[in-house]
Amino acid sequence: MKVLVIIPCYNEEANIRRVVEDLRRQAPWADYLVVNDCSTDASEAILRADGCNYISLPVNLGIGGGVQSGYLYAREHGYDVTVQMDGDGQHDPAFLADVVRPVADGRLDMAVGSRFLEKKGFQTSFMRRLGIHIISFLIRLLCGVQVLDTTSGFRACSKALTAYYADHYAQDYPEPEAIISAVLGGFRVGEVPVVMRERMGGVSSINPLKSVYYMVKVSISLVVFRLTVGRGEARLKYLNGPDVAPKEERT
Repeated sequence: MKVLVIIPCYNEEANIRRVVEDLRRQAPWADYLVVNDCSTDASEAILRADGCNYISLPVNLGIGGGVQSGYLYAREHGYDVTVQMDGDGQHDPAFLADVVRPVADGRLDMAVGSRFLEKKGFQTSFMRRLGIHIISFLIRLLCGVQVLDTTSGFRACSKALTAYYADHYAQDYPEPEAIISAVLGGFRVGEVPVVMRERMGGVSSINPLKSVYYMVKVSISLVVFRLTVGRGEARLKYLNGPDVAPKEERT
């Protein structure tokens, strides 16, 4: 199967070389695309000098727009499985095959790499864990599916879900909303255990104060999304094909 790894990159000069080298070494069977979101540091120069596969966006779109650009690329090039991996080095490509397998086997449309299933490796800060647990409870309340690591950016998607995200993807802190939109669209979402690492270099854009802001903003966004989008209302778009009904409406 054709597998594409999308690596969003914004000012990751301290990490991006090691991320790509690690991926190439541990998962040579997967293609990858670094989406440079108008980095103001040396990220693009490093990607160019190393001969990496990358695109540079003409304007800064943020994490949601950057990832969606990768989904557009995957749809246009006919990939069977699309994987998100962060550009900060937290996601270990040694677990890439584990994340891809349930999607490649047809058991799931989205497999989320979860650090909380076996609770090994880096577990993030207390405030972020608290926010993640609250968002997890809210998602279960709103759509009936339990996902423990709701903010994990290490996830694999099927061809159908890739096509859907190419047209419909949240732009601001998108990971939790991507889960609920997939479930309401009739897609199968689950988790697989992974071990995550601490950021290899640089500074995270989400500090303790922003963690609280993130939790409140995402919670409101999820409730509004659930109130405005009913189960099965999302329309799926396939490569070079017309709109079709969600999975639960198909025979």
